[in-house]
Amino acid sequence: MRFRRRRSDEPRQHGGEPMRRPDIRGLVACLAAATVFSAAGSAAAQDVAITNVRVIVGTGPVIESGTIIVRGGRIASVSAGGANTQRLRAIDGKGMTAMPGFIDCHKHVNPGPNEKEQMQSILEAGYTTVLAGGGMAENNIMLRDHIESGTINGPRIIPSGTVSLRQTPAEARAAVQAMAAKGIKHTGEIGLTPEPAPPQAEIEVLKAIIDEAAKASVQVNVHAVSTPAMVAAIDAGARRLVHLPNKDWTNYEAAEKVAQTGSIVSGLIAFGAPIIDRDSPAPAPVVFPRDNSTRFRDGKAWPEAIAGANRDPKGRATGTEGGYTIINARRIWDADPNHTTMSFSTDQNYADLIVLEHELKSFSIVFSMQDIFKLMGPNSARFVGMADQIGTLEPGKLADIVLLDGNPMLNIYEMLKTKVVLKDGKVVVDKRAR
Repeated sequence: MRFRRRRSDEPRQHGGEPMRRPDIRGLVACLAAATVFSAAGSAAAQDVAITNVRVIVGTGPVIESGTIIVRGGRIASVSAGGANTQRLRAIDGKGMTAMPGFIDCHKHVNPGPNEKEQMQSILEAGYTTVLAGGGMAENNIMLRDHIESGTINGPRIIPSGTVSLRQTPAEARAAVQAMAAKGIKHTGEIGLTPEPAPPQAEIEVLKAIIDEAAKASVQVNVHAVSTPAMVAAIDAGARRLVHLPNKDWTNYEAAEKVAQTGSIVSGLIAFGAPIIDRDSPAPAPVVFPRDNSTRFRDGKAWPEAIAGANRDPKGRATGTEGGYTIINARRIWDADPNHTTMSFSTDQNYADLIVLEHELKSFSIVFSMQDIFKLMGPNSARFVGMADQIGTLEPGKLADIVLLDGNPMLNIYEMLKTKVVLKDGKVVVDKRAR
């Protein structure tokens, strides 16, 4: 290494001392470290071209063979045929279908010893965004931060905070303010009494929560599982309803109220449907026995184990929840000619791929695949407040993309064949053969 003489107008180093000969070993170490950090940064922001792929945009059109270009974590273009893919990481999508990353509008997630495996399970089922269904705000924030920091792999977690109806309106307002101060923009599910109807005391507290939340830009999510509770929530000002009514048949007038107010009901269509002989291995909290028996989501005998089960005059659980939700979903859907009234959620914590299958089976009874794409994509993005960021494969949106090994236009089972998942343009799941 050669050195030139310092010019008279150049500043001296370290209080006027002349520059000393550099430490070559230190310089090499610094360069090596810089190379590592540069490589890590470029990997996180890697630009991608997905070619030869069927594209379900999410707004209606389906491109049978197209190219998706991702730059800087966002979708740069979606086009039929080929595109300029120079200097891009190429993913050959031949035989695969690209869909917007799945969104779960209501799922209970928590940090803990199994969080790494559980978050990976959610990703591998195709979910890139999850709205935390409830629990302690601090736990939701912790889990989100573990994922965003790269400590674990996982979907985008939208934290929520608990606000109880069992307090005064003033206390409820304070709880909303405290939650907003932590940067949380969603309440967890606020449960209204379903039968015979919510008492007025609950409604008054809910109104206070909704009013205060509007001032703090917090979305209120109300657990309303009967038609009277759903209507009461809407009349109080709620526009995001967690779960379909499962206590009764929703009449046309109630369904029209959902549509006319711009409200959205977040699925859980399969809440009352039994699970039979499905594999749900660890780390899933629930494992179902293979004994050809009907089970509720907690692994216990169906229908007796259904939470808040509907019962006949003799006190026997009827399992009618499974029927109510299916018919109510279609009625609420049809109340709006633009079909914006339904979104997707699971609220279940056995194996994520089996949960997805379970929900899709009930939806497929009364919805077409095109309907399912809409409610899982743009409608769910709207429910969680991210309609301008996710839910469709359009230029400018975050590159949350799931590649399925098949054609989901055919049936729901093709949606269970996740091959590759991108979140923010980064490949977070890749099951392709090496």
